[in-house]
Amino acid sequence: MLYSSVTATQKRRALRDGLASGRLQQFPGAFNPLSARLIGDKGFDGVYISGAVIAADLGLPDIGLTTLTEVAQRAGQIARMTDLPCLVDADTGFGEPMNVARSVQELENAGLAGCHIEDQFNPKRCGHLDGKNVVDLDTAVKRIRAAADARRDPDFLIMARTDIRGTDSLTAAQDRSRALVEAGADAIFPEAMRNLDEFRAIRDAVDVPILANMTEFGKSDLFTAEQLQDVGVSMVIYPVTLLRSAMGAAERTLDTIRLHGTQQPAVEGMQTRSRLYDLVDYEGYNRFDSSVFDFEVPGSRSAAPPAPAGSDAQEEQS
Repeated sequence: MLYSSVTATQKRRALRDGLASGRLQQFPGAFNPLSARLIGDKGFDGVYISGAVIAADLGLPDIGLTTLTEVAQRAGQIARMTDLPCLVDADTGFGEPMNVARSVQELENAGLAGCHIEDQFNPKRCGHLDGKNVVDLDTAVKRIRAAADARRDPDFLIMARTDIRGTDSLTAAQDRSRALVEAGADAIFPEAMRNLDEFRAIRDAVDVPILANMTEFGKSDLFTAEQLQDVGVSMVIYPVTLLRSAMGAAERTLDTIRLHGTQQPAVEGMQTRSRLYDLVDYEGYNRFDSSVFDFEVPGSRSAAPPAPAGSDAQEEQS
């Protein structure tokens, strides 16, 4: 009831243990706290919080317009509603190395299990669009070193994302990944890999877990969990999948109302009231409320007036 009973420290340890298990960790992207509850209910390993989704939720494109405050607040709201570890997209760290350091501590305070910081120019753009630019190696390394030095919980995961494959060769992506690990990255997120062999090449280049981004309509094919595990990927995210699914369903329902004058044809595909109540633990709140508010406050208007002495009502109360 209310929020997760699992502490942030425990969630961070669970993320570390999962990455060390040798089993691919699947992290669907949550677009709000309730969807994070659903992800946990379906038995996934963790929750991903996408910067693109947070931006879209605000009606903004994913071009670096969101702030650290907005991301930390929304990510914290999501993280506190699930027992699963949450990995959040921290974009470029929201500024220069000192800003990166503060970003990490704010995300720690918000209860996240880890974050990833990328090597694009600030402001950034979606990793699967053309025309990206990446910073020089020295700047990328300084960001990750600042992040690693700033964390107070050693289990908070610092993941380095590199977008250099979109502007340079696979060899350049391998070289940068090695440098980012040397700077303190606990894991590597190689963005926009073009095939399974490229994921395997990054896996061979570094001795830390690597992440695969299985976003729809992007540069990578939508590989299966089995295919990704076979080439050594440790974690897979589905960052915008639930938001796209929900918005697609919402658009179809609005079209139905416009066409038919009623939502009735769409009701069959909706989440039921009972399922929603189950996810928000309505019954648990109801039991808690009944256990507290099972008495009348003396002197309140709702309290019944005392019955006259000798009356039948007084005998019934005694």
